[in-house]
Amino acid sequence: MHAVRFRVDGVARNFDVRQVVIAGWTGRDREAVEHHVAELEAIGVRRPSAIPCFYRVGTMLVTTAAEVDVVGRESSGEAEFVLVSAADGIHIGIGSDHTDRKVETYGITVSKQMCPKPIGPDLWRLADVEPHWDTLMIRSHVTRSGSRVLYQEGPVTRMLAPRDLLARFPDSPGVLPPGTVMFCGTLPALGEIAGGDSFEVELLDPVRNQRLHHEYAARSLPIAD
Repeated sequence: MHAVRFRVDGVARNFDVRQVVIAGWTGRDREAVEHHVAELEAIGVRRPSAIPCFYRVGTMLVTTAAEVDVVGRESSGEAEFVLVSAADGIHIGIGSDHTDRKVETYGITVSKQMCPKPIGPDLWRLADVEPHWDTLMIRSHVTRSGSRVLYQEGPVTRMLAPRDLLARFPDSPGVLPPGTVMFCGTLPALGEIAGGDSFEVELLDPVRNQRLHHEYAARSLPIAD
């Protein structure tokens, strides 16, 4: 178990994380899913055995830190809305499924386990946004050599809605046990899949005029020969 401190309605509290699930290939549109599969196949990643897939990683990878350490320069982030389940219900966050792209070509689960999983420190209650869920937007930026560029942008409607995704969760269909953190899939990159010096992720709610935002720097550790 790993305690992570989040803010809900501006109040800080500890969430006990007991399991972390990375949901992949969660698109509502099968054609869009195939596009993302092809995008990853182009860099050597094998097709998934099932759609959607649910990968498990260690609880200690979840962090709200503004800087994370990664090995080498082959990793990159991707913006995802995140479900955080507690005794009082499910909450929504914005995070990054930071992944080692080189390792991903031969072991997806291992590639995900290699990198921290940043999440913004603020959460919304799912009940507060679920009635207008399809209006939400996701956006990410990457900064490379001092240049900040738009990396991903699009509506959450490209991914399965939370309840639809949970209905496909084989461990407990329709239910997200308290203590579970689930990353819920991402949008295609607008250009090349590549990392940078820092990564920003946003979840925007135009109905309530609110946003969740997180930025983190990725410090590359050297690989000894």
